[in-house]
Amino acid sequence: MRTEPFENRRCEPRYRVSPMYTPVTLCMIDGASTSAEGHAYDLSASGMQFELDRAIEPGTPVALQVTLPTGGAMWDDLESSRSLMVIGSVVWADDSEPGPARMAVAFERFVRLGDQERLARQLGSGRFAKAA
Repeated sequence: MRTEPFENRRCEPRYRVSPMYTPVTLCMIDGASTSAEGHAYDLSASGMQFELDRAIEPGTPVALQVTLPTGGAMWDDLESSRSLMVIGSVVWADDSEPGPARMAVAFERFVRLGDQERLARQLGSGRFAKAA
């Protein structure tokens, strides 16, 4: 299934994150107890590209927990390592290659107070390189 959009509809710049250090946990919102774990590849203030073992159908509403990578330095504060909790919808999925399926989610709302502002601060900190 390849359902990637033909046009770039992004409103925010995307930043590369190290998949190895950016775990994602996804839960379906439709009442099913399905959850999956994967890794993020890039992140913006309004969405994320990530991978899971199996593709999720575009349009599916999901809840996500995303843990931002820390720099590993002593001065990394607790705020920078706390997971983000977001609600969003899968916008495209690509499982045409062997291995995990890549997909993207558009964020619709942040679950916890302050997560949106914290993400914006982290993305604007200069720690992450812009993605193509």
